[in-house]
Amino acid sequence: MAIYSPPLAGGEKKPWWLSNRKIVDKYVKEARILIASHDQAEIISALNLLDSALALYPRFEDALELKARSLLYLRRYKEVADMLQEYIPSLKIDSEDSSLSSESSSQQVSKERVKLLSSDNSSDGESSFKCFSVSDLKKKVMAGLSMNNEKEGHWRYLVLGQACYHLGLMEDAMALLQTGKRLSAVTSRRESVYWSDDSFSFSSVATNSDTSTTSLLTTVPLTEDVSLGQLLGHIKVLICRRTAAMAALDAGHYPEAIRHFSKILDGRRGTPQGFLAGCYIYRANAYRAAGRIAEAIADCNRALALDSTCIPALSARASLLESIRCYQECLRDLEHLKLLYNAILRDGKLPGPAWRRHNIQYRDVPGNLHRLNSKIQEFRQRIGSGESGNVDYYALIGLRRGCARSELVRAHLLLCLRHGPDKSLNFIDRCEFLDYHDLDLVKDQARMSALLLYRLLQKAYSSIMSTIMDEEAAERQRQKTAAALQAAAAAAAKVTAKEQLTLQEKVNKPIVEVQNRNLKSQISNLLDPSNYSLCNIKLPEKKTAENAMAAAAASAFQGGFCRDIDIVANMLSKANFNHSIPVKYEALSC
Repeated sequence: MAIYSPPLAGGEKKPWWLSNRKIVDKYVKEARILIASHDQAEIISALNLLDSALALYPRFEDALELKARSLLYLRRYKEVADMLQEYIPSLKIDSEDSSLSSESSSQQVSKERVKLLSSDNSSDGESSFKCFSVSDLKKKVMAGLSMNNEKEGHWRYLVLGQACYHLGLMEDAMALLQTGKRLSAVTSRRESVYWSDDSFSFSSVATNSDTSTTSLLTTVPLTEDVSLGQLLGHIKVLICRRTAAMAALDAGHYPEAIRHFSKILDGRRGTPQGFLAGCYIYRANAYRAAGRIAEAIADCNRALALDSTCIPALSARASLLESIRCYQECLRDLEHLKLLYNAILRDGKLPGPAWRRHNIQYRDVPGNLHRLNSKIQEFRQRIGSGESGNVDYYALIGLRRGCARSELVRAHLLLCLRHGPDKSLNFIDRCEFLDYHDLDLVKDQARMSALLLYRLLQKAYSSIMSTIMDEEAAERQRQKTAAALQAAAAAAAKVTAKEQLTLQEKVNKPIVEVQNRNLKSQISNLLDPSNYSLCNIKLPEKKTAENAMAAAAASAFQGGFCRDIDIVANMLSKANFNHSIPVKYEALSC
């Protein structure tokens, strides 16, 4: 090995007799001491030493492990994924799928038989010789590397699995953690059975180092705060809930899908930022299918606050705004989406690192951009023609046309309680961010989008309330008109009845007069004493006393009869006769 003497960090020169391997061991040993202090500044210094060691010896296992664990402790998960991205399962599958066509064509060319030598045993004097295949050689080399990987530590899968969890790659995290636990169990079994044959020290080259120091530094307690078993169980729960929610969404059971997504998004335990953004987009689709446009727009706002370059969230929100004819805000989202598509075409790749998951393919970007440009021109023409004010506020709040005032007040109150500006930052407490330096940007974006939605809801409430008040005023006017018409009809009916009564009285008046005259004549005949034989009876006058008594009895009889006749006349006058019958009492002795 060639002797190399790079300058140390302090500027002093290394002795010429030190080899690169000894320098690497020295850097690693110093990095272990710094990492054991658990101080963030010391760990950053240890990372610089480990980078220097890996510059001299790129595949040094101890330096790689210490660097990966240090980055994981510092919450620099993206750097861990970039460092070990060849072990991410989904990235391997994507790379194999993308290069499948080119590899198949190269395989066919490399495997074709070329006639090189003639053989005496062949009947035609020629034979075929198979050229050596580059793809077969590649497979053999990779197989050899995979055999060598068994000697590598299983720390790669455990550390990368935790990093993938924090990046939101749940399936990759579950596969890596399960693989790491399985390899750890195999290693422990080998250590217990083949202790004499295998060496399981952390560094096979640090034989001269102190044993107690090595045992202290080999186990780096940087990720012991959260148990891997509990983390793996939490990942499985999240994946199961998302799978159930997606199945309900595909089957058309939108309330069930919303319920499953809400369990993930409203959980007590923190959930990674990337995973939350994806769940917000899916729940927005479920809300839209259920007819709850305001909730769908709010979920898109949260997803964009977590990831401002999320193309599916921008497309979903633009589609929601288009559905309620809110063309100005929709045009703003489409222009933002156009900028992202232009950046993709300029860079020649999708935004973000290679391990980041996207819902679009690079080959679909030109067609999407063409359709986007035509839609932008259409919306500009509509806004220019004055269609921007014709917003469907009923669909925004989720009410039917002609709803009552109580329904509007209840729906508006619920939406304000859920999506008011003071409630716009509640989801941040349940989110685990990759970089807390971006927390202020996320808060500002969430406040601004929530304020825009709140203003839109207030406009919807005012517009619908004015419509309801107009309808109520028109209904009151209709009721007044109906009451007036009913009163007029009643008055007309009353006048008609009075006229009928007057006519009936005119018809019946001659009859009543004739009846009264007849009754008067009858009563006068009754009151005439000469018509009664009793009045004309003359008794023999035997005694003066007896004659006086008889005269008194006759007078009493005549007075009682006259009183009865008077009562009958009064009763007849009360029975709708025009006037009472006068009775003369001059001739009565009663």
